[in-house]
Amino acid sequence: MSKMRLISMIAAAAAFLAAPDMAGAGAASIEDKAAAPIVRKGSVPVNGIDYYYEIRGEGEPLLLLHGGLGQIEMFTPVMPVFTDHRQVIAVDLQGHGRTPLGNRPIELPDIGADLAVLVKQLGYDKVDVFGYSFGGGVALNMAANAPDRVRRLVILSAPYAQSGFFPEMLPQQAAVGAGMAEMMKDTPMFLSYKAVAPDVSEFPKLLDAMGALMRKPIDYSDAVAKLTMPVMLMYGDADMIRPEHMIDFYHKLGGGLRDAGWMRENMSKNRLAILPDLTHYETFASPLMATMAITFLDGGGKAPNWAEQVGK
Repeated sequence: MSKMRLISMIAAAAAFLAAPDMAGAGAASIEDKAAAPIVRKGSVPVNGIDYYYEIRGEGEPLLLLHGGLGQIEMFTPVMPVFTDHRQVIAVDLQGHGRTPLGNRPIELPDIGADLAVLVKQLGYDKVDVFGYSFGGGVALNMAANAPDRVRRLVILSAPYAQSGFFPEMLPQQAAVGAGMAEMMKDTPMFLSYKAVAPDVSEFPKLLDAMGALMRKPIDYSDAVAKLTMPVMLMYGDADMIRPEHMIDFYHKLGGGLRDAGWMRENMSKNRLAILPDLTHYETFASPLMATMAITFLDGGGKAPNWAEQVGK
């Protein structure tokens, strides 16, 4: 199997997974502006997992969750947008980056429950949450199970159920496992892991754990029904998620069911953004995505209506 075919297969296999930035973690930040420096970092043990975290910036807290086979550094290109507005708590999820795999399976509800404990242990009563792909599934479950800890929620490029993926992807997702590890030694996924992981020998085990997760016919419809906070769903128009599923997800949140009305009297509190010219493997590094997400998280984005424009 060629290296490019392997990279393509792993990337396509990314159910709640996403290949790390193919341009490298050192890609230029937006307008070459630097992210705020790390003011605090360390590890917090929760339910047998030692989660690594970094805190940057000042302001209202924002929990930032990366995609599968990635780590905090995935957000390097857009981190300045987030830290310019918020105090960002970025976490390496179970088995990823600097966080060891531990001795339990990777389950999104379990990781979501862990993070609710983690933010409390770090001293936060309530946070906004942004999750991409695999991290989006974690964010969904965290918000559903601890709604009192989540003020606003952004889910980027993640479905609520396995059926949200294009059907041709499911066999590729099912194939992910330790047998791929040796052939991945020169891929961005392994190299970014190798750069920070405390025990590089765990990489095959991580592939097995993620493959086991992706082979399950998951459906978090019940979790969606428990979301009480404002939610923004964001996708690329060339994402790995079916457009019909994006709309169905939005409908489940009460959005897109009727016209909003002249004075927004029927407007849902939730939002859907489908971003142009972006694949699943690019949305997390998009300046447009970051700007739209932070606008929603800050409670803005409403344009003046016609009556306001003419002073009526």
